[in-house]
Amino acid sequence: MTTTDKSVDRARELGRATPIARHLSLRAPLLWLTCPYAAGLLLGEALVPEPAPRLFLAATAFALTGVLAAARHPRLWATAVVAAMLAAGVGTYAMERKRLADWDRLPPREARLGLTIERVFAGAATDRCSGLATVFNTDPHLRELVGQRVHFSLQLRPGEPAPVRTARIAATGVLTVIPRIQPAGSFDQFLYAAGINFRLNRGQVLAEAQPALAYYRWCAAAAEQCRKILSLGIEPAWPNLAALLRAMMLGETHELSEAQHDAFLRAGAMHLFAISGMNITVIASALTLLLTYLRLPPRLRFLLVAVTVWVFVDITGASPSAVRACMMSILLAAALAFNRPSNPLAALAATAAIILVTAPLQLFSASFVMSYAIVFALVGLGAPLAVTWQERLAPWPDLPAASWSSWHRMLAQAWQGLLGALAAGTAATLVGTLTGVQYFHLLTPAAIAANLVLIPVAGIATLAGFAALLAGAVGAMVPASICNHAAALLLWIIEWVVRGTAALPGAALPLDYRAPWVATLALAALLGSVAWGYTRSWQARSGGWWPPFAVLAATLAFGVTSPSSPIASDPHPETPVEKRGGIRDRPGPRP
Repeated sequence: MTTTDKSVDRARELGRATPIARHLSLRAPLLWLTCPYAAGLLLGEALVPEPAPRLFLAATAFALTGVLAAARHPRLWATAVVAAMLAAGVGTYAMERKRLADWDRLPPREARLGLTIERVFAGAATDRCSGLATVFNTDPHLRELVGQRVHFSLQLRPGEPAPVRTARIAATGVLTVIPRIQPAGSFDQFLYAAGINFRLNRGQVLAEAQPALAYYRWCAAAAEQCRKILSLGIEPAWPNLAALLRAMMLGETHELSEAQHDAFLRAGAMHLFAISGMNITVIASALTLLLTYLRLPPRLRFLLVAVTVWVFVDITGASPSAVRACMMSILLAAALAFNRPSNPLAALAATAAIILVTAPLQLFSASFVMSYAIVFALVGLGAPLAVTWQERLAPWPDLPAASWSSWHRMLAQAWQGLLGALAAGTAATLVGTLTGVQYFHLLTPAAIAANLVLIPVAGIATLAGFAALLAGAVGAMVPASICNHAAALLLWIIEWVVRGTAALPGAALPLDYRAPWVATLALAALLGSVAWGYTRSWQARSGGWWPPFAVLAATLAFGVTSPSSPIASDPHPETPVEKRGGIRDRPGPRP
């Protein structure tokens, strides 16, 4: 090998070691299975009538046979694997949907059902409860309903507590079929996307057939204790700030007033009240630092953090978005604890695969789409773009870093942090703009600028709230009250920024897609352009950084329109609004 060849190889090695190269070297082979499986689920949903499970299970068997036969031919083998996962997705959808076609022609009827509680939606009303459940027992003439999932809305007797997850109850009410086609953003659309085929309305609890498991009863009691801790010292004087703190820490957005909800929605900041990525990251990081200070071994530290975060998610209601964020956080922490390379793209693929295998119909929920699309954009576009900007816009490029003074280093770190936040905000905004129009029917141009302030401040407020919970859990009520006051001050700043942003002209523009398929096509094109750019290392000859922005511009130019009338739908697709006597009853955490 010549000296020139050695120099070239050395240069390539150095190139691979650069920060941008490290961000572009992530691989996730599991995506070759997850993506066609998800495509199969989408295909199954698109086929009308529902695909026959036997037909597509047979197709899966043929595809798997092709996998075995093509083992010696890589391209044919890869095609067979993709076909197998596509067929598996269609067959899985057919079995999971469990649609009873005959019921589409039947009118609503009174029914007595035995329900196993899956999830209870937090609400302001104390005389009613609502949530999701599975039918485990019925009257003989309704036996085909056993195994069906329903949404229930039940009247509670005075002093009767709402049922807890895993409890079994006997209830009666009016049973209604959820139609195939629902208005965009409606409650029925949310339920249908979650795999719910029936609603039990105007019902009441007859008896408790079996109490909830002790662990979930403890979670319900712990949730009530958390509400009390987060109210210490601030509830009487600043009830609005106490409501914001409980909404941020526990996901109970029914605590927000109408004005608060509308202001945060118009400012594009409703994500602050989701028990999801930001909350879980802040809590897990705080616990890790605390246990590191106590000098616990890395693997024991990981185990304690994972268990604590998982229990916290269960206490807050275990919404799908919170469970997904918790799983991804645990996978990344496990890589560090067991000295394995940290790979957010692989963690993203692994959590998506686990969710789609255990709960396939989550693919059709807005929270699933937004969560995974935004994280994919952050990993594939935001991180490489941040490193590129930090390298190209580095301060004092002609001044050696060894000669920098302390203020040079401070300013450089602040500048790099700002560029990183801008890059992440840009990537998230690309996805958020498209999904915002799709699910909220709003375009919020000021959201990226506002979130540059809101997200860091909200992270510190979350840290203060979690510190209050820890202090309250050990009986230190005075420190808990002090932490609540700190969080309340930060939330006052957040609310002030949000109200100012929402009041800006053009802060929230009502828009809608010209057709439902435009939303799906636009998001697929955006994510495809991110994947293309990532696999091509964002090189100029492959389009550089511009394709995702071109997709967004083309969609806004040709694919959307201003609605002729205000859209009277739920402003959040996973947490529809039920108005009963002027009280907003909002289910659970936001994605």
